[in-house]
Amino acid sequence: MDIKKDVKNQFGKSATDYVESKIHKEGNDLQKLFKMAELTGAEEVLDVATGGGHTANKFAPFVKRVVAVDLTPEMLAAAKSFILGNGNENVEFIEGDAENLPFSDDSFKIVTCRIAPHHFPNVKQFINEVHRVLHSEGTFLLVDNVAPEKNEHDHFYNKIEKKRDYSHFRAWKKTEWIAMLELAGFELQELHTFEKRFAFDSWCERMKLSPSEKMDLSNFFLATTEETKKKFRIITEEEKVISFTGESIIVKAKKV
Repeated sequence: MDIKKDVKNQFGKSATDYVESKIHKEGNDLQKLFKMAELTGAEEVLDVATGGGHTANKFAPFVKRVVAVDLTPEMLAAAKSFILGNGNENVEFIEGDAENLPFSDDSFKIVTCRIAPHHFPNVKQFINEVHRVLHSEGTFLLVDNVAPEKNEHDHFYNKIEKKRDYSHFRAWKKTEWIAMLELAGFELQELHTFEKRFAFDSWCERMKLSPSEKMDLSNFFLATTEETKKKFRIITEEEKVISFTGESIIVKAKKV
């Protein structure tokens, strides 16, 4: 199966939904990521897998230039419309692969990537590419959903994400992220965790699940163990899943 083709198919048909998604548009993690960047105004920033363009849009007024890259043409077009509509004219939009970035070595002071690496089939190659295109002592700012350390909970979380979105590859554990970053030549400067509550209906609708797919996913939630229900704070009413809570990380790492 070609996971990158799946990503293009999924996000091509959901591009506008992601621009308007409250989790992506208004998440507190975006404000935290921006603050952690400690901008001077002279930076050239690369936003990898820009999605709806929210990170690029946030950074653009405060830096010299932003390059927004995405694998999916429809997503890139939606991001461009959103960002230009906000009056940001210093953003360049390039179709490209996170695991094979179309830029020369040492091109950017900051690289950002928010809520995307769980779609990358070779996340280690992505990390190596980020390291390559960053200036010496440049900054990598990452946000992504993570799986719990306990294998049972890890399996459950990645299973529900895959059932919802066939382009999902893997949400990694916090310990896996730390190891991959350090082995690639990054020095961890900050790591923050935060809870992320998902309203079940809108979470399913964003991926345009059919009624039968949504029912199958709901039944999977209802059939899981009580320990897992407690771990993910799964809330149900009359055999209907209302919400659940996952975990994300925000990381600041320096190229060394």
